[in-house]
Amino acid sequence: MNLKCESIGGMERPINKKRVVLAGGSGFLGRRLAQELLRRNYEVVVLTRSPRKRSDGVSEAEWSGEHIGEWIKFLDGVDAVVNLAGRNINCRHTPKNILEIAESRVNSVRVVAAAFDHVAHPPRVWVQAGAIGFYGDRGEQWCDEGTRSGEDKLAEICRQWESTFDSAVVAKTRRVLLRIGFVLDRNGGALPVLARLTQWFCGGAIGSGKQYVSWIHLADLIRMFIEAIERKDLSGTFNATAPNPVMNKEFMHELRRVLHRPWSPPTPAWGVRLGSWLMRTESFLALSGCRCAPKRFLEAGFSFQFPDLRAALENIYGKVRE
Repeated sequence: MNLKCESIGGMERPINKKRVVLAGGSGFLGRRLAQELLRRNYEVVVLTRSPRKRSDGVSEAEWSGEHIGEWIKFLDGVDAVVNLAGRNINCRHTPKNILEIAESRVNSVRVVAAAFDHVAHPPRVWVQAGAIGFYGDRGEQWCDEGTRSGEDKLAEICRQWESTFDSAVVAKTRRVLLRIGFVLDRNGGALPVLARLTQWFCGGAIGSGKQYVSWIHLADLIRMFIEAIERKDLSGTFNATAPNPVMNKEFMHELRRVLHRPWSPPTPAWGVRLGSWLMRTESFLALSGCRCAPKRFLEAGFSFQFPDLRAALENIYGKVRE
């Protein structure tokens, strides 16, 4: 069988294959997105600091997240570039770490934008990962895509991050930014940590328990990325959260329920601060929250597989027998 190929940027590839480049795609979100793209017959290239040969059909190329390199050849004629790069915020927020968190995000956006000037055929769409940290700690206030940003350190980083993306000159490329909430997945993110604490009977309400958790099941988040790539009518900023955020005390109640821990003592704020210090992270991440609405995705007709927390957690950990 003769497989017809085309040459773009000096590279041969099957003409029936669309290519997606995942910048910083080696984390749990990038791995799952790559799997789904392969299932949909996309060619997938992951840009990572430590490339390796893989047997699952994904190619990897080296990039620093800061400088133009050989990786730009993969962007020539690509259907989509998805930028997931950024240092994890789950650390002590020292001045050094805050600077690294900010620079890892802003610099990756800058270098992706700069790469567009070095290719003959720029990507058709650029999907950029953002965060609901943009809104800061907002209490009971509903936050949709038109809500102003918060005032804390992470909100300031998100403003710089988004400003860099918005100011990039990529006239021929559709752009989508996803403000991602608390992602629910058994094998990645913060949920496994909360699950272990809950199994050790440390899964009570955190602090007042009234701070909102704007969560999303990983399966729905992956579908949001796919729609952002494939739907030409989607552009601009979207909240990537489920439509039914809950207070922390309800979140922990449902997590205890699915993990068969009917009761755990609440953790007062001072205990959260002590525990965060021991775990080398920041108590602010657990004691603050925002109540986000995925207004623009709902308006676009996005159908959530897991709109409610109970069903989402039961899908991840197994249904509880009543």
